Amino acid sequence: MAKLSTRDIKRKIQGIKNTQRITKAMKAVSAAKLRKAQIQLQATRPYSEKLYELINDLGMHVDPEAHPLLRIREEKKVDYVVVTADRGLAGAFNSNVIKKVVKDVQHLEEEGKNVSLILFGRKAVQFFKNKGYNIIAEYEDIYRDNVNLTFTSKVGSILSERYIKEETDAIYIINNELITTATYETKVRKLFPIEPKIDLEKIDKMVQYNIEPTKEAVLENLLIQYIDFQLYRAMVESLTAEHAARMLAMDNATRNAGEAIRRWTIIFNKARQESITTELIDIVNAAEALK
Repeated sequence: MAKLSTRDIKRKIQGIKNTQRITKAMKAVSAAKLRKAQIQLQATRPYSEKLYELINDLGMHVDPEAHPLLRIREEKKVDYVVVTADRGLAGAFNSNVIKKVVKDVQHLEEEGKNVSLILFGRKAVQFFKNKGYNIIAEYEDIYRDNVNLTFTSKVGSILSERYIKEETDAIYIINNELITTATYETKVRKLFPIEPKIDLEKIDKMVQYNIEPTKEAVLENLLIQYIDFQLYRAMVESLTAEHAARMLAMDNATRNAGEAIRRWTIIFNKARQESITTELIDIVNAAEALK
């Protein structure tokens, strides 16, 4: 590596400082977006969990054959709804989801199962497209506007139709979910089929519903809401975790830039000192030569 002049080192330090200003600004933007997304997430989680609880309770009172979305089949064909971000610069946020999907698909295919993908986010589309995966649908720029139920309703219709027509035997959602402000985790949740879970300790306290017009009619309506809202929650969870991941990534980048500035400043000072010393030696040598 050629020795850098003090001018080159100063330019390098200035370049790092410019990058540091950008990462600081991105961190501030992500922090503001995170606070807003957390409010949306806090309103989403309780409704989602209560909706699942209601579906679970009703499912125990209804014959599974009463609705095609309740029928449980052997999982020979599996759909994965893969939720990533549209942008990068968020550390391992997108790669964690992608690695998990690749691993799961490989494992399922080794078991002789057919796997299809529904892709949310540009990063998922960029990775899986043209690599031999069976892609049912792909959606990019889905976070440009606020996450809304209009979009998830459209996707939910596709998924429910595939399950009803027995084009798939199980549907899973994989996305990142916020644990704390500083941590997130990749989760895989089963969307369909719904398998009612009976808690023997609470079975005597189980809520009894008076339903009109019929259990089946109410359940069908709730199932549609369930699909749409679980997709909605997955996107809200992912978006919130994305802001947290980017905030942390930009914070690390800012600190790393500060460390780089410190190292290059030391190198600059040494180079300047060497330059001064060399000039002094030249002056002394010149003075000696004049004697």
